[in-house]
This record gives sequence, C-alpha cells and structure tokens, in this order.
Amino acid sequence: MSKLSRRDFMKGSVAVGAGLALAGPASRVLGANDDIRIAVVGVGGQGGGHMKYFHGCKGARLVAICDADCDNLEKKAASFEKDQGVKLKTYTDPRELLEDKSIDAITSATPNHWHSLITIWACQADKDVYIEKPVSHEIWEGRKMIEAARKYNRIVQTGTQKRSSEAHPAAFEWLRDGNLGAVKWVRSLCYKGRFEGTNGIVNGTNGPNPLPDYIDYNLWCGPAEMEPLRREKLHYKWHWVWNTGNGDLGNQGIHEMDLGRWALGDPGLAPRVMSFGGRFRVNDAGETANTQIVFLDYKPVPLIFEVRGLPRKMGDRAMDGWRRTGTNVGVVVQCEDGYWAAGDGGGYVWNNDNTRTDKRFSGRGGTSHHQNFIDAVRSRKVSDLNADIEKGHLSSALCHMGNISYRLGKKMSVSEARSTIDNEYALDSFNRMVEHLGVNEVDLEKEPITMGPMLTMDTQKERFVGDYSEMANMYVKRNYREPFVVPDRV
Repeated sequence: MSKLSRRDFMKGSVAVGAGLALAGPASRVLGANDDIRIAVVGVGGQGGGHMKYFHGCKGARLVAICDADCDNLEKKAASFEKDQGVKLKTYTDPRELLEDKSIDAITSATPNHWHSLITIWACQADKDVYIEKPVSHEIWEGRKMIEAARKYNRIVQTGTQKRSSEAHPAAFEWLRDGNLGAVKWVRSLCYKGRFEGTNGIVNGTNGPNPLPDYIDYNLWCGPAEMEPLRREKLHYKWHWVWNTGNGDLGNQGIHEMDLGRWALGDPGLAPRVMSFGGRFRVNDAGETANTQIVFLDYKPVPLIFEVRGLPRKMGDRAMDGWRRTGTNVGVVVQCEDGYWAAGDGGGYVWNNDNTRTDKRFSGRGGTSHHQNFIDAVRSRKVSDLNADIEKGHLSSALCHMGNISYRLGKKMSVSEARSTIDNEYALDSFNRMVEHLGVNEVDLEKEPITMGPMLTMDTQKERFVGDYSEMANMYVKRNYREPFVVPDRV
C-alpha cells in the first residue's frame, strides 16, 4: 500500500485514499495458517479486554497496542509479555501505528469522540476495524464511517456483541411470526447504578486539574475540544461529559438500543424523537442525564428507552427490574398476548398477568462476537459480520437523537411536563419515572424535569426538519479540532 505520512492523515487526503482503494481488500494474501495481526488502540478497561479476547481468537494474534496514557501503555505491555511471553510494539500516536504494514486490523476502545476518526484513518490505511460502541459521537460521523468502509473495501465490525447472541435472533423471529399476537411496543432498559459509591459520579475541582506528564492530553482529546480538566479523574468519567461522551445512552444503553431496533426488524432512523429526564440527586460536575426516557416514534410500533442511574429507592443498593421479571438491563417486547423480557443471556416469555411461561430463549450473550470479526476479515465478506458498521451507525444515531432532544429541553413542573406528552406508552414511562424519582426523594420542584421537544428526522438525509431543526442540526456534526478532523470526503 502507499505509505501514509502523518500529514496525509491530518488532511484526510483524497489522493492518498484513492491509491489505497487500489490495494485491494487486504494488505496481504492470507493463507489458511496465517494469523490476522491485531493492534488495539486504547487499552484502558475495555481495551484491556480486547487484548485478551482477540489474542485468544482462532487465527489471530495481538502484535501492537496504542494509548495516549504512557503509564497505562507500558503496564499493559509488560503484563501481556509476562502472561503471554509476547513482546508487543507500543505507540502513543495512532497515526504512527497505522503506518505499520505488519498490522492487518485494529480494534479500538478509545473514548467515544475518537471512534469515527480512528475508523476512517484505519480504512484509509488498508486495515480492518473492530470499533467499540457507540460507533460515533455524533450522527454525521457514523455515515462517514460507512462511506470509508465501503470505499476501501474494509471489514468494520461494531462492538455490540449481543448481535452474536443465539437467544435474541431466535426470539425475535418467533415473536415476528405472531406467536404472541401483534407487537405493541418495544422497551429497551438501562437500569444501571450510577449513584454515590459507583462510577457515575463526576467529582469536580475548583479550577483546572493538572494532568500527569505521562498522558499526552493533546492526543487524548483528539477531535474533541481540548478543555481544561475540571474533574478529578480523566478516565471513564468522560462518559458523563458532552465533549467526549454520550451519557448512559451511549455507554451501556447502546447495547439495549440496538436490541430494541433489532426487535423491530432493523429499521432505519426513527421519523420522530422526544426525550426527557435529568441529572438528579448527584449534585456533581457531570452533564449527561442519569434518568432519561427516549421515545422513538416508529410506526406502528414505538421504541421506548428508559435510563435509570438511581437505585430502586433511597438508601438501597439494588436497581429496579421490569415487573416481576427482574430485567434491568435488556429489552422487553410487548405483544397482544404476552411479552418477552431478556437480559444478556436471553430470557423467558411472560403472560400479561406477569406469570412466567416455560418458553425460554437463551444463549451465551454474544461471546463469539470477536471471533466473528476475525472470521469475516479472513473471508472478506461483509455479509459474514453479525454487526456491520451500518447496523452500528443506525443504533448509535438513535441514542444521539434522544440526547439531542434532551439537550434542547426546558425545565418544567410535573404537571406542565405531563401535558406535553400525547402517547400512552411515553406517558406510562413518564409516570413511572416520576414515581421512581419520588422514592429516591428527589424534589422535582427544586430539581425540575427537563422536557425535550418532539423532533422530526429526515431519515434519508439524516438531518432534522421542521420545528427546532435549526438548533437540533447543530448537534448532528461537531466542530473538530485541527488537525483531528473527520473529513467531509473520506
């Protein structure tokens, strides 16, 4: 392939990209006994898992890692060498890693704001990509990732591993065959503790917090604004700050959003969206909602997403569950004659009186997802992927749509907020949310609910139209920080 200089990456060079497209679907010919040589970009908590999972895949081996945190990079490399007897190449700058012709594919578990650019750069560098969820930080970025994957004939898998579950496709087919009657609604649930004593709190500081010299903060920020660090912890807490994260919708919730869209038959973007909620009771420096409802107005069956970061009641450590099923992170498909409630490994079919039937769909929760990527890299068939980048883009974009409505919202009293909802299923979610906040002793007069407007989406152009569209479209694509710019033409 053509050698890509750092300047080429910075410019997103179309000329260089055109040369790469001629290189063919792989940088080398793979024989039956050749390993796919993998590099992991971003080796924090999730990336550390990537190192283990992909090195354990049949036909793959880890050869390099990259991280802007040099301390973490060195520790992970040393630990891997001790455990596996393999010395890894190490990089702090992903552009240098992508110039390495001995690497066939990368996996990336960077913060969300890096996902799109690292994927596009890798495609231009003739490398296949496994990108963590959500695939993008904004809606526009996801479409650019699809364009890059198709242009350069790359295999790009999304890290929504439940797409490799045995339980969910079997259940969805059974439900769509009408075994419980017509589907009435789908609810995706993310009831995951983000209260005091968990990793959801963002402790603030009185001024900019100094960064250790072993972190290249310029590279860590990449496409995002290089804002002063005004929280005590750089890592993980970025999920709850808009500049780098997408809240629990884009953290845990994207998995369940993807399940909900899958249950509906994998439609495109929803034609309308409305979101409401707030960041209640934590009184911290975080910005994203810890309690949120997203209503996606698919016809004839809506998809409703519910985020709860507070426990089932004040002083408790346990989380709410859906009815008697106990499901708190998963999906519920309600039909005329019953419903299916499922977590990672699947779940049971329930009657409408909330008694459990003997019908169950179960599986391993998607543990074969990483191997699926390796197998598709070898076959060079996008159709072999369980979670191709387009699926990841659409489900991620639903999360972004919900967050955009929420960010345009206004503070309202309970009665005023309730009066803006004209759908019975969304109203049910609202009333249960108010009850949930009540048992958590949230004073909704002092901490009012934020009610986002109903937004209309042009599902082909992937931009908002109609009321509030001018403001909403400001969140569809961010302003990028030079030289880390997602290119208009990939």
